[in-house]
Amino acid sequence: MKKTFLVFTVIVSFWSCQNQAQPKEMNEPNSEKVMEKQTIYQFKVEDLEGNQFDFSTLKGKKILVVNTASECGLTPQYEQLQDIYTTYKDKNFVIVGFPANNFGSQEPGTNKEIGAFCQKNYGVTFPMMAKISVKGNDMHPVYQFLTQKVKNGLQDSNVEWNFQKYLINENGELAKVISPRVLPTDAEIVNWIEGK
Repeated sequence: MKKTFLVFTVIVSFWSCQNQAQPKEMNEPNSEKVMEKQTIYQFKVEDLEGNQFDFSTLKGKKILVVNTASECGLTPQYEQLQDIYTTYKDKNFVIVGFPANNFGSQEPGTNKEIGAFCQKNYGVTFPMMAKISVKGNDMHPVYQFLTQKVKNGLQDSNVEWNFQKYLINENGELAKVISPRVLPTDAEIVNWIEGK
């Protein structure tokens, strides 16, 4: 009987030690897990014409993501955005615009109206997506990625106003957040595109 009890005690002790050695998340299924850093390549969105736009087709390119508006004091930035797109589009660089009506109701138009406005006034040829929300409870998943460190691995941020810029490196990772008032042709952005 003593021998059986001793064997039982050894087994229980061994099992208890093994169980304690397991990582915390194994013992506690409800423990909060740190989300693995994501890339922008996981997203598929809709463009102004209603076609699917797959970010994974941009692998190897630097990407500038910008939230836009047609009736904002910063709307003339479309011109500089088009300028840098024209200059660098054949050098592994692309701009992706997301119209949003989150700030002062300055993007009231439909997708069709937004497309016509961009073409007529600024000759925009870079990809423009369908109108989304870039903040609040209905924030689009792309902007959740851009603004949440747990998803982008770089930093938390808030979209301050229209024409905030998010710079994505060739691996689909967030590299920099640029204030709305910084022009697209600013040296900080141009140097980043050129890898300086």
